[in-house]
Amino acid sequence: MAENVLIVGAGPVGLTAGVELRRRGVECRIIDRLLAPIPYAKAVGVQPRTLELWESAGVLARALDASTPMRGQLVYVNGEQVARVDFELPPEVPYGFAALPQYETERLLEQRYNEVGGHVERGVELVRFEQDAEGVSVKLRGPDGESQLRAGYLIGADGAHSTVRKGLGLKFEGDAFPEQYMLGDVEVDWHLPSGYAVRAQHIADGGNVDDLLVAIPLPGRRRYRMSMLVPEELSAQDNGSTLSHDGDGADKSVEHGMSAGPRPELRHIQAVLDRLAPEPTHASHLRWSSVFRISHRIVDSYGSGRVFVAGDAAHIHPPTGAQGMNTGIQDAVALAWRVALAVHGDAADGLLASYDAERRPVGEEVVGRTVRHARGGYQSDDPATIMLREAQLLVSYPDSPIVGGDNGAGELKGGPAPGERAPDCRGLRRSSVAFPLRLYEVLDGCRHTLLVYVDQAEQIAELAAAGAAIARPRERDHLDARIVLADGADIPDNMADGLLGGTPVPVLRDAAGEFRAAYGAVGGCCYLVRPDGHVGYRAARLRGDDLAAHLALVFA
Repeated sequence: MAENVLIVGAGPVGLTAGVELRRRGVECRIIDRLLAPIPYAKAVGVQPRTLELWESAGVLARALDASTPMRGQLVYVNGEQVARVDFELPPEVPYGFAALPQYETERLLEQRYNEVGGHVERGVELVRFEQDAEGVSVKLRGPDGESQLRAGYLIGADGAHSTVRKGLGLKFEGDAFPEQYMLGDVEVDWHLPSGYAVRAQHIADGGNVDDLLVAIPLPGRRRYRMSMLVPEELSAQDNGSTLSHDGDGADKSVEHGMSAGPRPELRHIQAVLDRLAPEPTHASHLRWSSVFRISHRIVDSYGSGRVFVAGDAAHIHPPTGAQGMNTGIQDAVALAWRVALAVHGDAADGLLASYDAERRPVGEEVVGRTVRHARGGYQSDDPATIMLREAQLLVSYPDSPIVGGDNGAGELKGGPAPGERAPDCRGLRRSSVAFPLRLYEVLDGCRHTLLVYVDQAEQIAELAAAGAAIARPRERDHLDARIVLADGADIPDNMADGLLGGTPVPVLRDAAGEFRAAYGAVGGCCYLVRPDGHVGYRAARLRGDDLAAHLALVFA
C-alpha cells in the first residue's frame, strides 16, 4: 500500500501536520503506538500565535470554548508577593494567552483531523524505514502483526524518544536538569484571582531556590496543574526511566517527560501547598500526577531527503513560558505546506530543505532561552518584548533561502520585513459584506497571498503586467491575490476585473487605514504572505520579473 505521507505520532504536532496536509488535498496516515491518548496535561499554555494558526485550520472556536484565559502571573518569594505580571499585548494582536490541557488539545485536533477525512491508527508502531530517491519504505507493527508500507514522505512527530530521529541517525545533543519535579492536577480553595498562574518559591540564605511551586490555571473551578520539586521519598523510589508520548520507556539516553516510577499522592502536593501557597489552601480531587524530568536537547538536522522530524522529536527543553508544544505546532505548519507542494509536484528544488534552514534556528533559540529563564528568570528582558516573544509573535526567518525581495524597502514606512510574521489588521471593507473584516479572515492559510496596496488608478494597470509571474501557481490554486485600496482612494472597485490572466482580483478597502499603518504601505507596494502567516517577499513597487524570481524559489 502506498501513502503520500506517513506521520508517526498522534500528539498535537502529528495531528497538526495531518490537518494541514489533508486540508491541502494530501492523503496522509497517522499512526501512534499507544492504544489511547495520554490523559496528562503535560502541555497547558496555548500562545496567541497558535490561536492564529488554529483560526485558519478551523480549530479556533472549539479551542476557545474548551480553554480558560491566561491573564497573568502572581509571583511570591518567601511568602511575600513581589510581582504581578499582566499578560498584555498590543491591540492589533487578535488573541491572548490561553490554558488548555494537552489531552483537550489532542481531542480537538483529532476531531478536526477526522472532519477533513483522516483517522488515527492506534496501537501501530514504526519498526524501521529506508528511503530512496522515490519514496520511503516502512515496516510497521500493529494488532494484526507486521506490515510493509511505501510512502512518499515520512514525518516523525513521535516525541523525545523518536524512532524516526534514531532511524535518520541524527544527533540529539544537550543535557538534563538534575532536579526532578512532580506534577498534579488538583482543585484548590484559595481566593486568588482567576486566570493567573502562581509562582511561589523559597530562597535560602545562600540565594538558592530550595522550594518551588508553580500553579497553572486549567478549565474548571479553581483547578490548576501544579508543579513542584519532588520530595526525597519519591525521588529515592524513582526508577530513572521516562515515558515519551508514544509510551516508549526503554530509552534511558533522554530523560525527559513523565516518569515510570511511583506517582505523587495528594498528601505530597498538600505538603508543598502548606509551605508555599500564598494563603491557607486545601487541595482536593486529584485527577492525575507524575514525576517529571527535564532535559534540553536540539537535533542537528530537522530532516534528510524525504524524512523529517518536528516537535519534541527535534527539540526538548524546560517548560518555561509554555514554548514546547506551540513551537512544535509551528514546526508542523511550516513543514506541511512545503510537503503538500512537493506531493502535488509543485515544489521548487530546495523548498523542503528550507524547513531545516528556518525552523532549526528557531528551535535552538527556544532551547537556549528556556534554559536561561529556567535558571535565572526574566530579569534582564524588557517586559513588552517578553510578552511578544512568549506569545511567539517575534519568530522570524531573516536568513531563510526562500524569503527576500525587499526592493525599494526604504520607500516603505515600516511594516514587516521578509521572514517576519504578517500582522493582522482590522477595518477592511469588501463589497456585499456589511461588516468590516480582519486581514486574517481573508487569508485562508492554505495558499500564498499577494497583497497589493493601491492609491492611484495607474497602479492597478501596472498590476496587470505582473500577471504572468503568478499565473502558474494561481492556476494550480497555490496562490491568491488581493488588492487593498487606500482609504479615500477614488478608484472604482471593478477596475480590478479581468486582471492577472483574465481572472478578477478581489478588492478590499482599507477603510480604517490599519493596513497602511501595519504594513508601512505606499501606493504600488506588495507583500506576499505565505501559508504559515510569514512574509515571503515584499517590494515598494510590484515588478513582475522580481516577483517571478522569488516565486521560482518556492514553486516549480
